[in-house]
Amino acid sequence: MYEYRKLTSEQKAELVKSRLIRGYPPHSPPHPVRDQPFYLLTAACYEHQCYMHSESRRQQLLGMIFDRFSYSENEQESAEALTTNLNIYAWVVLPNHYHLLVQVVNFDVLSELFRRIHGATSRQWNTEDNATKRKVWYRWSDRAIRSERHYYTTLSYIHYNPVKHNLVKSPYDWVESSVHWYLQTYGQQWLRDCWIQYPVRDYGKNWDDFESL
Repeated sequence: MYEYRKLTSEQKAELVKSRLIRGYPPHSPPHPVRDQPFYLLTAACYEHQCYMHSESRRQQLLGMIFDRFSYSENEQESAEALTTNLNIYAWVVLPNHYHLLVQVVNFDVLSELFRRIHGATSRQWNTEDNATKRKVWYRWSDRAIRSERHYYTTLSYIHYNPVKHNLVKSPYDWVESSVHWYLQTYGQQWLRDCWIQYPVRDYGKNWDDFESL
């Protein structure tokens, strides 16, 4: 999104043309792989602003994620249908973005899931901040998990994310992270072995490097 702004009019037109030829939307993140069981899902605040600056907001978002979304009684049937299509295996929520490692039965439910969560939080946070019509979220993106190594490297990447962004010195110091669930369930040695066997290194810079995993 940010690099696009630096392009000339001709470069922008060529980029949009190239995306359309490949079957991608002109500006939104593409979702070309829809038939894999596991995905890394990422959503960021618009222009990476820190709208989740407080622990209470990050906890609220996590609560909605695990409830799958906020819904009224007359929406309960459709909500339950979406719930059965998603299992969450790892998570981290930072001040301006979050990551989820999920198992998806039906990929098509994800857009509705993000729409409900982001719509509800946008309305509430804009009211709290007296910022009517402010754009809070950018579009979500996904990355299909291609192998066991890719899965566990992604797990390490999620848990290391707060350290990567210089928010804490240790993954254990960040509250809104699944590292605490893994610590309680599997123990510190299991996590240490996972980080050693599946190191993060520069994971995230060149996603397609994992095509061969």
